[in-house]
Amino acid sequence: MRKLKLDELNRVSVEEFKKQDKLPVTVLLDGVRSMHNVGSIFRTSDGFSVERIFLCGITGTPPHREIEKTALGATQSVEWAHFTDIRDAIQQLKSEGYRIIAIEQVDQSVMLNEFEPDVSEKYALIFGNEVNGVSDEAMALIDTCIEIPQFGTKHSFNIVVSAGIVLWDFFAKLRLD
Repeated sequence: MRKLKLDELNRVSVEEFKKQDKLPVTVLLDGVRSMHNVGSIFRTSDGFSVERIFLCGITGTPPHREIEKTALGATQSVEWAHFTDIRDAIQQLKSEGYRIIAIEQVDQSVMLNEFEPDVSEKYALIFGNEVNGVSDEAMALIDTCIEIPQFGTKHSFNIVVSAGIVLWDFFAKLRLD
């Protein structure tokens, strides 16, 4: 086996990326503190061709050195917008026909492996603050909640890991099935 060189990976340009068909998903970051987490989610969103990212509340915005350190240029390819209040972002998405889903642990959550996205729907996935999770303001407006099954001693995954797991699952179910 031989590792591929960068020029052998056949990556699309930023211009081609912006024109290509996107996964019908908007990512909402709800009060995410770490700029490195924000940048990593930009990079993951680029990798799965997510439509856009809404940065809400205290979540940092590009251009920022710490975001770029982990985004590696994905802030140029993935469309994004900032909302001071996540409720405004959710209302906009609802008016555009999105199904609003929090990624959180609640008493009525649906396990990720049991959730079947509908190819005819658009989804808004909310990932919350590293300590407090998805805000109560956002939880009051969601359509449903997805939980990632876990089997260890810890009660949660890092937000970047959660975003990677959930976005891969949506990509696999909507594009590879």
